Amino acid sequence: KKSEQELKDEEMELFTKYYMEWKGGRKSGNTSYTNIPRFYYRLPAEDEVLLQKLREESRAVFLQRKSRELLDNEELQNLWFLLDKHQTSPMIGEEAMINYENFLKVGEKAGPKCKQFFTAKIFAKLLHNDPYGRVSIMQFFNYVMRKVWLHQTRIGLSLYDVAGQGYLRESDLENYILELIPTLPQLDGLEKSFYSFYVCTAVRKFFFFLDPLRTGKIKIQDILACSFLDDLLELRDEELSKESQETNWFSAPSALRVYGQYLNLDKDHNGMLSKEELSRYGTGTLTNIFLDRVFQECLTYDGEMDYKTYLDFVLALENRKEPAALQYIFKLLDIENKGYLNVFSLNYFFRAIQEQMKIHGQEPVSFQDVKDEIFDMVKPKDPYKISLQDLINSSQGDTVTSILIDLNGFWTYENREVLVASDNDNTADVDDT
Repeated sequence: KKSEQELKDEEMELFTKYYMEWKGGRKSGNTSYTNIPRFYYRLPAEDEVLLQKLREESRAVFLQRKSRELLDNEELQNLWFLLDKHQTSPMIGEEAMINYENFLKVGEKAGPKCKQFFTAKIFAKLLHNDPYGRVSIMQFFNYVMRKVWLHQTRIGLSLYDVAGQGYLRESDLENYILELIPTLPQLDGLEKSFYSFYVCTAVRKFFFFLDPLRTGKIKIQDILACSFLDDLLELRDEELSKESQETNWFSAPSALRVYGQYLNLDKDHNGMLSKEELSRYGTGTLTNIFLDRVFQECLTYDGEMDYKTYLDFVLALENRKEPAALQYIFKLLDIENKGYLNVFSLNYFFRAIQEQMKIHGQEPVSFQDVKDEIFDMVKPKDPYKISLQDLINSSQGDTVTSILIDLNGFWTYENREVLVASDNDNTADVDDT
């Protein structure tokens, strides 16, 4: 290990070297750089210690400056006071309104930080059928609050952007969520031993839906644009209803449910799932052929699936209407890797459904009928091929995939009319009582 003095000497040596190179370059006779704007900034290499330190320091200063430009609580309260003082009568019900003239007056008094919000464009955005040409004070204030929150969150996420390139890697997002846990009252009951599994469960949802090409990184802009961060930060609400917790992937009950299912499936308690163990997932009616494809295409270790791969599998099957989930399942159905499903691939998967029907003593359904129904539902551009985009555009992707991979899903589709009639009867009984 180098002593502190040796490190300082090395740093000074590097500084002197870079400074002399820069100074020497300035004396060059080539002055084209004064006319051509610089458009490329090379990232420092790992061994360029000084440049890396300089870049990190400059990013930190930049983020601090951006943070200071945001409205704090006191300034937001002052803004609300000014808006309320300049409201334009008459009120609509209990909602206070403001016209454009008073809107501009508030903009002048609110201070330089608020200037960006008091534009004609924003006023026009919030204008809705008011006969006096006014906007709702509450709607405008909520707009400002949302903008401030987005900028705060962007700065917060950028602090974890180690590369400084506007994206987060898996480890960056893990660190962000791990440090966020103590600020979320709804997660107070989680044991610290479960934190690593919780973080893995939370991060997987971001990467499954926002990194479809599996690059291992997500743009900060994409994180802000989706609703996942809202769902995560909803856990700040100490009085969050039980229903909201059950539907929120990031809640403690939801995370424990998914992890609990994984442990229940792991019969030999080796921390991994074999194909046989995974076959009991859900109603236990996924076909063997589909499970074979899962283990062929997904990352496994000695033919067994770990928790992270299992999370992708669960997210795909629980969100079959979503494009990212359909992309995951489509890849498994596309056995010839042609980029489309044809009659052969549909028949390949449906044969397993027919075999399961025989085992359960049911009369197998004709493949020709099912094939025609699938093509009628999807209405692909090419009458003989179904692409992933066709499946997404049809809004029937969840139904089609269920028919091909899950006996229970096919049975539900086949008996849909009976089930609808039964639901209607139940509703009528409730109404009568």
